[in-house]
Amino acid sequence: MPRALLLALGLLLTLPVGAAAVPQTTLNDVEDEVMCPICGTLLELSDAPQAQRQRAYIEGLIAAGRTKAQIKDALVTQYGQEVLAVPEDSGFELSAYLVPVIAFLIATAALAFGVLRWRRTTKQEERAPPPAAPRGEQAERLDADLSRYDL
Repeated sequence: MPRALLLALGLLLTLPVGAAAVPQTTLNDVEDEVMCPICGTLLELSDAPQAQRQRAYIEGLIAAGRTKAQIKDALVTQYGQEVLAVPEDSGFELSAYLVPVIAFLIATAALAFGVLRWRRTTKQEERAPPPAAPRGEQAERLDADLSRYDL
């Protein structure tokens, strides 16, 4: 019994002490969600001098132990809301998420309606009786016209 107690105590002492295991933010975590304010491209794709300064600023914030959200807030304070690559999910920016979804739903509904209408028309044409053969004067005129074009 004392051995088991000592083993359990030894295992407890090897566990990390302090804050819970908070994942450390990296430059790659932030780079793909912010823009270079000069060229308007993702920071990870930009090689502009301003992008290099922005990366250095982000690395300084990471070294200070800031979280991803705190870094993004600091960038918004420094460069404005346009620095974020992903729009906010409220207000007018919400339309960046809603418009494509609504357009897709409308296009899907229109396509389904068109297909159903096309199938219904095709089935009605299949059920319709064949047109009547020409009779009398129409038959004589048709025969005369066809005989002129006989090759």
